Amino acid sequence: MPALQTDCDGFRLLPGYLKRDQQNALVKTVLGALEAAPLFTPAMPRSGKPLSVQMSNFGPLGWIADRTGYRYQPHHPETGTPWPAMPQQLLDLWTAVSGWPEPPQACLINIYGPASRLGVHVDADEDARDAPVVSVSLGDRARFRLGGPLRNSPTHSFILSSGDVVVLGGASRRFFHGIDRIYPGTSTLLPGHFSPGRINLTMRRVN
Repeated sequence: MPALQTDCDGFRLLPGYLKRDQQNALVKTVLGALEAAPLFTPAMPRSGKPLSVQMSNFGPLGWIADRTGYRYQPHHPETGTPWPAMPQQLLDLWTAVSGWPEPPQACLINIYGPASRLGVHVDADEDARDAPVVSVSLGDRARFRLGGPLRNSPTHSFILSSGDVVVLGGASRRFFHGIDRIYPGTSTLLPGHFSPGRINLTMRRVN
């Protein structure tokens, strides 16, 4: 078991938790899911400005963002079809690290290009506010920024590498966090059309 790092209340970074063969299997699963639930570009509700990441989802619910707001829904916004089922590999990971008795209901598939960013935010669209958020990094390294309960709280930065797992639990579940930058060419995991780039998988309990 990789060393467990605890840096803020309930925040855990498990570096190298997934070995290379596990990462390869997960990437293959993601690519298969994207054939059924193709990537789309979410937009900011107020401005309609597109985010710099592309997205899809696993699970009975999927998170989307568009001019009408942020929400979870059971179907793809463009195809109208249900999201692909949650992979057993992710369910097993959730059971191993989350400490939560119920399974995740949504897993965001975020695709980062070399110039993608994700501003600091709080995951606040779920009713299950006490359930942790579990995320997996695949591909190029990224600089992850973790703050506190207020937008102007002091922040800490961590470099996330392919195979790292992050758990936002306890008080950190409601901390601001984001991705400042991607480090292109720091991984050979992803296939050509996603490289350079990064895949982030984020599991959440919604209800």
